Amino acid sequence: MACPKKKTSKSKRDIRRSNWKRKASFQADRALSIGKSILTERAKGFYFPEQDDADEESES
Repeated sequence: MACPKKKTSKSKRDIRRSNWKRKASFQADRALSIGKSILTERAKGFYFPEQDDADEESES
């Protein structure tokens, strides 16, 4: 016969929750940093295709 599980303590719950929030905050900071580097075109890990205005006008 199955027995019921023991209740998780509030401190253990709070530790897990704070750890989850800390990881989410770290990822949000990293995403913001990557976004800023893309906007300023200083990102090293991204490929930026060259956009020539003359090529776009001739195709139209």
